[in-house]
Amino acid sequence: MLVLQLLVVSVVTAGCAAALVWQLRADGRRDAAELVTAVAGALATDPDVRAGLAVPGGTTDPALAGERAAVRAHVEEVRERTGTDFITVMDTATVRWTHPDPERVGGRFRGNAAAALAGGRVVETYTGTLGPSVRAVVPVRAADGRVVGAVAAGVTTRALAQDLLEQLPLVMGAAAAALAVSVAGSLALSRWVRRRTHGLEPADLTRLWEVDDAVLHSLREGLVVLDPAGRVQVVNDEARRLLPPGAEGAAGGAAGVELPPAVRRLVDAGEDVVDDVQVTDDRVLVVSRLDARWEGRRVGTVVTLRDHTELQALTRDLDAVRGLAEALRSQAHEAANRLHVVVTLVEQGRTAQAVQFATAELAAAQELTDLVVADVADPAVAALLVGKSAQAAERGVELEVEPDTALPAGLLPARDLVTVVGNLVDNAVEAAMAGAEPRWVRVRTGCVERGGGAVVEVRVTDSGEGLPAGLLEQAVQRGWSRKEQRLSPHGTHGLGLALVGQVVRRHGGSIAVEEPVTLDDGGGTLVVRLPVGTGAGVAGERA
Repeated sequence: MLVLQLLVVSVVTAGCAAALVWQLRADGRRDAAELVTAVAGALATDPDVRAGLAVPGGTTDPALAGERAAVRAHVEEVRERTGTDFITVMDTATVRWTHPDPERVGGRFRGNAAAALAGGRVVETYTGTLGPSVRAVVPVRAADGRVVGAVAAGVTTRALAQDLLEQLPLVMGAAAAALAVSVAGSLALSRWVRRRTHGLEPADLTRLWEVDDAVLHSLREGLVVLDPAGRVQVVNDEARRLLPPGAEGAAGGAAGVELPPAVRRLVDAGEDVVDDVQVTDDRVLVVSRLDARWEGRRVGTVVTLRDHTELQALTRDLDAVRGLAEALRSQAHEAANRLHVVVTLVEQGRTAQAVQFATAELAAAQELTDLVVADVADPAVAALLVGKSAQAAERGVELEVEPDTALPAGLLPARDLVTVVGNLVDNAVEAAMAGAEPRWVRVRTGCVERGGGAVVEVRVTDSGEGLPAGLLEQAVQRGWSRKEQRLSPHGTHGLGLALVGQVVRRHGGSIAVEEPVTLDDGGGTLVVRLPVGTGAGVAGERA
């Protein structure tokens, strides 16, 4: 690039210098033509010249010698003052009366004088006795208008060339200065480009770009690169799939994507983070954030994203199954104990007491099962409530499904309902365990009319201290712990309510805290309402 720049600059400078020389030469010839024309014209009207040429007589007439001498002296004086190389006064026979070389006086004028003697004017470049010259031939007229001779004034091209040579140092100096400035600018530009490209040549840059582009598009993880101001600069295909689209040119959306608030908070925190779980409106992402540095200077931020939405959903399902299995294991253990009691009572001959003991335990368990199965048509939610009831009992908390619970099947995706009910119940059980006895949790689900449409309503109340309404916005963020009542961005708690908030946002629903009215209302009630029939549920199921 430097060699090409220098070549272009040299050619342009040489061309400009040549054009300037040509222009100076043309200007010199034009100025010379104007000068000799003016001098010849002035002498043609000079009274002495007109009077001398108007005297009749031959060229050898001694009577004209004095006139010629006077004219010659006057013309030489004018030639020296005007700087012309020659001024020739001639009669109508083109016999020279004057010439810079006295030996050539009386000879014939060498040039085209016929037009001037005919009353016209001649301006030409002609090779005469002094060499090539720019000359003008002007007629001399007597008082009566007759052409009695002509005056030729000229400047040799050698003199013009000398004048041009005198100007060449200035022209060449200007050209050299321009070339030097251009070379210095080219060198500075080349060094700047080399610094900006870290010494890489164009072929290296092309290969580097091709490799980087191929790597970006082949990564299975989402990759987002931000500049020091926090604007998104680089986004690969996986990141575009995981992140919502953003307005071009907007902060955080310069590359056509927008960082969700949960990810943006993590990026703006300014701390390096590895494998932190963040919940967006429709996904569960594992986010890593690292500062990008070059020679100790921070040049941006690199964020990697992994989609754990499906894995998280499978984990929740697995947790539900594991919880149900634990409940069945506990029930089997308890059933074995009760069976042992019944057998012992029968062996002791206390048959009536054995029947009473067995039926009492069976009635308590069957009452909950019958209530849930009869009123909750969704089998996944019904199984979840039965399993959570057994888990809560193991932890010393009574889980009560209120009698007016009713939930038809097919209103919303089962996975979303399990997420909402399961996480609300888990948080309520933890809150109840932190409170004083008696420890209990009440659950009610149903479909109600609200705002002109059907809404699935999930209400969970516990006997704990409750959740202050002012903390609800923080509670649905990733990392908030009800137990600790604080937001811990890199903690391991607080995912449950964040997932509930995700479902609520996806369906366009609401989550609220109802303060207790009486002591029987416990520490407060969390109410989640999800609209039915908005179409978001189907999209959520696919997601």
